[in-house]
Amino acid sequence: MITVIPDISLVYQMINFLILLFVLNLVLYKPIRNVLLERKAKIEGMQNGAQKAASDLVAGEDAYKDGLKQARSKGLKEKEAFIEEASKEEKEIIDRINKQAQKNLVDIKKQVTEETEQARKALEGEVEVYAKAIGEKILGRAC
Repeated sequence: MITVIPDISLVYQMINFLILLFVLNLVLYKPIRNVLLERKAKIEGMQNGAQKAASDLVAGEDAYKDGLKQARSKGLKEKEAFIEEASKEEKEIIDRINKQAQKNLVDIKKQVTEETEQARKALEGEVEVYAKAIGEKILGRAC
């Protein structure tokens, strides 16, 4: 029964309440709080790991793009160098061919001049014979 005047049972109930509170805290509340703290720490660790992975991914993409740009520029430089080298070789070959053609032209002109001289000398030697033959044909008699 409840009485307004405090007696010893009220003290027992308060002590019993405090002991129950201590036991519940020790047995039930503390382990639950520890599990919740561990779960929170795991979640934060996973979030940090996910953020780190995302930042690593972005850094990797940037590095990939930079590497790709560098490779393209290097390839273009090499291509330009090859084109320049091929152009130089082409000019050298064309110059060499032109020089050879000039030399051949000079040789051919010399050969034509020599053959012309030989033909002239041969014809000069035969001019009298041809002139005599033409004269005979024109005059109609032998000279």
